[in-house]
Amino acid sequence: MPNLLIRLFVLRCDWFGKMFRSKVKALTLLQLRYTLRHTASCSRLVLGIETSCDDTGAAVLDETGAILGESLHSQKEVHLRTGGIIPTVAQQLHRENIQYVVQEALERSGVTPSQLAAVATTVKPGLALSLGVGLEFSQRFVRQHNKPFIPIHHMEAHALTVRMLQSVSFPFLVLLVSGGHSLLAVARGVDDFLLLGHALDEAPGDTLDKVARRLSLVKHPQCSSLSGGQAIELLARDGDRTKFSFRTPMGQTHDCCFSFAGLRNQITMTIMKKEAEEGVEEGTLLKCVNDIAAATQHTVAAHLAKRTHRAILFCKANGLLPPSSPTLVLSGGVASNQYIRKALTIVTEMTGLHLICPPAKFCTDNGVMIAWNGVERLRERKGILPPDVDVCYEPKAPLGIDITAEVKAAAIRLPPMKMKITN
Repeated sequence: MPNLLIRLFVLRCDWFGKMFRSKVKALTLLQLRYTLRHTASCSRLVLGIETSCDDTGAAVLDETGAILGESLHSQKEVHLRTGGIIPTVAQQLHRENIQYVVQEALERSGVTPSQLAAVATTVKPGLALSLGVGLEFSQRFVRQHNKPFIPIHHMEAHALTVRMLQSVSFPFLVLLVSGGHSLLAVARGVDDFLLLGHALDEAPGDTLDKVARRLSLVKHPQCSSLSGGQAIELLARDGDRTKFSFRTPMGQTHDCCFSFAGLRNQITMTIMKKEAEEGVEEGTLLKCVNDIAAATQHTVAAHLAKRTHRAILFCKANGLLPPSSPTLVLSGGVASNQYIRKALTIVTEMTGLHLICPPAKFCTDNGVMIAWNGVERLRERKGILPPDVDVCYEPKAPLGIDITAEVKAAAIRLPPMKMKITN
């Protein structure tokens, strides 16, 4: 009898054990289903942080590209007063503003850190001291809130911004022009680029800023609050570019790389000559300032257009772009220049490409483009790191696979092209 009772007790315990495990399993499945339903019903939210140069930006985007909240602190006025970007000043201003900018973007979006799927931050390329501020803040943030971290290549973000605004399929050709960079590349995927050409010395935006400073345009009543590039574009509208003839750089070099330092030297020599003719010292506004601005802008635009034209011909010869409706994307801060856009329009109309330019506010540095790059990478599960992984910033970082040597070896000569552009 005792043995029977023991057996019954064991069987009853076993039955309760099975029931308990069954209930636990069912509860686990319910929790899993809830999690999957919750994830499916809620957009993946990404916080983007940008501090690669002189703008502190942050934004929260959902997986569709909708901007839920953004904030941007520009250092432009400070650097206009100092005559250029001083890295230590930029660093200090980033440190003073990054906490507020990120908090404002989150508050405007109505999103808490716990709701974020990931944080994306520019880590390359850019000013070392500026990159360091954004990276240090971001790593503290993701570790505090236990969120995945997505390191972002600044130029990759510029290249992909257009995909947030409209449907642009890979592959496409992209020309990225800004104050610190200039490159031509074929975008084949979110993290897959073929580099066709890059700046050998200084970037076009840097050239325009330096010419503006040499012309003392900050003293011009219409230009006191404008960046150098904006001032050149404004004054060029009332100038006659034919009054000065600057040589387009690298005319005998049949590749897609850029060089602007030699052009700037030409312009500087012309300014010195005109100062002597007018009998004025450096720092005085010249009477012909509008004409010099117009000639400078035209030559920069012509150089960009010719290198892009060669890149298009190279891509066509090597099947790098789709035969139907190939696309050129123009992005970066200098891409907001309307004269340069018109120059590229001439090239794309001649070669049968479709030119797409993001709105000016998305051409300059901002947190939105970084967040969108994070969304694209999160969607494809590329470059997503745990919060505890140490990441280093990279002031210099090429984009994609460098095939500039192959482009140069092709030695493509350009057919004649009239660059007749009206302001």
